[in-house]
Amino acid sequence: MARLYGFEDMAYRRVRESEAEVLRAAASRRLLKQSYDAIVEWMNAEGHRTTRGGQWRPAVLASVLDHPAIAGLEEDENGKLVETGGPVIVSRGDFEAIRAMRRVNDPDKQRAEQREYLIPGPIGVCGLCACTLGSSPTAAGTRGYRCSPSTAQHPGGCGKVRIMADLLETYVAEHVLAELAKPEVSALIGQARDEVLAQAAVLRKEAAAARRRQKKLGEDYARSPDMTLKTFRSADQELKKLVREGEAQARLLEQVKHVPVGDVPDLVRWWKHAPMKAKRGVLVLMLEQVAVYPAASRGSRTVDADRVGLRWRQWGVAAETTESVS
Repeated sequence: MARLYGFEDMAYRRVRESEAEVLRAAASRRLLKQSYDAIVEWMNAEGHRTTRGGQWRPAVLASVLDHPAIAGLEEDENGKLVETGGPVIVSRGDFEAIRAMRRVNDPDKQRAEQREYLIPGPIGVCGLCACTLGSSPTAAGTRGYRCSPSTAQHPGGCGKVRIMADLLETYVAEHVLAELAKPEVSALIGQARDEVLAQAAVLRKEAAAARRRQKKLGEDYARSPDMTLKTFRSADQELKKLVREGEAQARLLEQVKHVPVGDVPDLVRWWKHAPMKAKRGVLVLMLEQVAVYPAASRGSRTVDADRVGLRWRQWGVAAETTESVS
């Protein structure tokens, strides 16, 4: 795991001033509304390199400037910025101003509604290699899902599965709505939603506990000469993984809060006009996985049980697990 640019140590307590100076200059340029592409071009032309010795890329610089540690901050379990007492490379005001410029906070750059995708990544997987499917528009602009081929940055994918989004989403929606229409299923929606939200709350607590352990680990490493860098990195990486996976799973499950509770007379009509967040919530509530396999022939528009496997969520299992943990 590479150290954070601008710091000597993994605990963010010792600044590498030569890098900090570059980081401040990059932040100043960003505050002047320069694009990351332009800033990176300047950094590479000046001979500045990443901590691994490679050339800068826009996504890498954006990640560094979005890291709270450069402003002596960290995010608590609720996502709020709190001071750590660590060194400050970029002022808190400048850091928050740069964060406010992120694409997710820019209403003019929000993805148009027609570009939205129904099936969340963690649920949609490749039937061959089990890697998460990503959204992948065609050259003509048609929405699609695909298993990306393996790369050094994103290893694991086989790259052999691709499907048009409209075909897959229509097939999945038809099966989900048919299941929801069953009286014995619709009667349990409210209870099931509460169960999944309770499971998400447990995951949040576990991630927060891992984050606190990670903070203490960093403090122990900074103070103790007995802890080796190898030991620290191994433990820190494991805790980061716990936090990342726990929070990601919690965010996925929390989408069920948008599922309507109560009698919906015409499910098909509701689905047609429902906001995407509500539709995704229904999928998360009903399904654990949507596995997509290669088409039987090139250019095939047939979507059936041979090509798409649906794994339904088993309600009651999460509640039992939560009770056993508590």
